[in-house]
Formats: sequence, C-alpha cells, structure tokens
Amino acid sequence: MPKRKNTFSLWRQGLAQRAVHAAWSWVQRTGSVTAEHPAGLRFGAIGEATRLAFPLGTVFGEPWIRLGSHCIIAEQVTLTAGLMPGLDLGPDPILRIGDGVVLGRGSHVIADTAVTIGSDCYFGPYVYVTSTNHSYDDPHEPIGRQWPRMEPVEIGPGCWIGTGAVILPGARIGRNVVVAAGAVVRGTVPDHAVVAGAPARVVRRWTAEDGWQPPLRTPAPVPIPDGMTPGQLRALADLDEEAVARLAALEPEG
Repeated sequence: MPKRKNTFSLWRQGLAQRAVHAAWSWVQRTGSVTAEHPAGLRFGAIGEATRLAFPLGTVFGEPWIRLGSHCIIAEQVTLTAGLMPGLDLGPDPILRIGDGVVLGRGSHVIADTAVTIGSDCYFGPYVYVTSTNHSYDDPHEPIGRQWPRMEPVEIGPGCWIGTGAVILPGARIGRNVVVAAGAVVRGTVPDHAVVAGAPARVVRRWTAEDGWQPPLRTPAPVPIPDGMTPGQLRALADLDEEAVARLAALEPEG
C-alpha cells in the first residue's frame, strides 16, 4: 500500500513546485534575446519588439542575420548563417527575416547562402529551412565528405508553413502560400497556392479570374466586428442554434 502524504508534505511539495515554476519563468525572461539584450548586439539587426525565446537553439553567424520588428522566435529555434562559426561572410546579410514573423518551437533555418523569409510568415513547430543539401556525385566518397550544393531560398510574405515542413535549397515560395504539415518543398510555388506532399505539389490555388480552384469546402470565417467586447463574445457563445438563427434573420438597421 502506498503511504499517504500528510497535509504538511503536500503543502511543502506545492510550495516547491511554485518556486520551480517561478524560477524557470525568471530564467526564460532573463535569457530571452531582444534588441536591448547584450546578445542582441551581435546580430546584424533586430527590430523593435522582436524576441528570441530562451532556451535558444544553435545560433551563429549573427552579424549576417537580420531580424525585422515584432518577430517571435520560439524556444529551441536554430538560426545559422554560414557553414560554421567564425567565418567572414562579406558585407551583405545572409539570412533576412521580415517583420511580424513567427518561427515555431524547434524550427531550423540554415542559411549557408542567402535565405529570405518575408514579413508576416507563420511557421509551425519543427519546420526545417535550408539552403544547403548533401551531394552524392562521387559514388566512392562518403556522402558526408562531399562538398554540398547551395542554392538561395526565398519565402514570400504572408505564408503559413505547417508543422514539420521541409523547405529545400532553391525553393521559391510566393506570397500567401500555405505549406501543409510534413510537406517537402522544392522548386517554385506560385502566389496564393496550397501545397502538400513529399515532394510538395499544388493542391489548390486562387487566381483573380477563377477564385479558388478547387472551390473551398467550407465558408470563410466571419471576422469579429470592431468594438466587440469579451463579455459580448461570451454571451454569444452561450446562445443555442435557434437563438443564433433568429439573430441571423434580423435585418440590419439602416
């Protein structure tokens, strides 16, 4: 039979847990990197309100990395410029990340040559972006010893990159593109497309002439009206289907 813990033991355990969580929160706040943080001074640029969460992943080549404003770089994200630390990569940035970009936990952005991520891109966790791939031209030499191939990568603004997606060297992704979870992207992806699979292919696309093809299966979400308060939203959540239908049938004033 397990021993029952007395009230004092439970209180002491709860106090220890709260202390550990409080200490870890302090470590996360103190260890995160911003433009004002001393570690931020190593970067080519860090914009206003951009934060790299602690603990960081592997980060090197900071002078050739430029981060825009209002970016969120989650925990354990790797950002590298160049093949290895300590190289002189010249006067131009290698890794450019625009404003308002979110990189999910555990993602990797490996920029051995130019990698550009446009503004307002959102990455799920564990996305892998690389400008370098192994070569295997010589069948007699171990692949890991052969000089890799490098091609620039460009991800346009407004994209959503799903969990576990892989963006390979030479990829050119247009604006407002959805990359499905687990997709492996190479080559060129047009604007306003949805790609999925390995290798990824276009499964849906929007054009001004035809709209979405194939057509969307569900209606677009209705944005929350300006001025709506949290109390009003909670009241709407409590309505049943009949009440919602009655409200929808009301004619707008004016």
